[in-house]
Amino acid sequence: MSPSPDLPNSERATGGETENLAPVAFEARILALLPQLRRYSRSLTRSDTESEDLLQDCVEKALLSRSQWRGTNFRAWAYRIMTNLHLNARRFRIRHPSAITDGSEIEDLAMTSADPLESRRLMQSLASLPAEFRVVLTLVVVEGYAYQEVAEMLDIPIGTVMSRLSRARHALREKMREANIIPLRRPR
Repeated sequence: MSPSPDLPNSERATGGETENLAPVAFEARILALLPQLRRYSRSLTRSDTESEDLLQDCVEKALLSRSQWRGTNFRAWAYRIMTNLHLNARRFRIRHPSAITDGSEIEDLAMTSADPLESRRLMQSLASLPAEFRVVLTLVVVEGYAYQEVAEMLDIPIGTVMSRLSRARHALREKMREANIIPLRRPR
């Protein structure tokens, strides 16, 4: 994978983290963070269309609020914006229900796996986790963030991150065990 031509050499060398390096264009930081924000929005919403809307709203809000960024942890700041936008939208939908979804958004996920049934069961199990567990699991396991980074992003104590992660893993393990299909034996 070749480095992004949009980013200065100092940012390419560190994989996008530039909190302590030379100033980088605000837009370049957002562009570098887009794939991670897209995955995070997908884990929050469980819907392709809603996740794209959330991503767009987050980028727009970040660009409009660039003066509020204090130059510390850009990633945590962007994730916090997305989390707050998602929570506000969820509260709005609860107060103003307009349509009930049937969960068909889960079917839109396309995972490449040797066993499509296993992928489907995994996606259904992930989707059935409570949002706070699913978000922490996604950030730690899929995105690879450290517990402290996730705690900063979600504005929760690190102990809560560890607890939610443990509970999410346990719940996922149980859901996958419940859905386990026992192969039939061949007759003798």
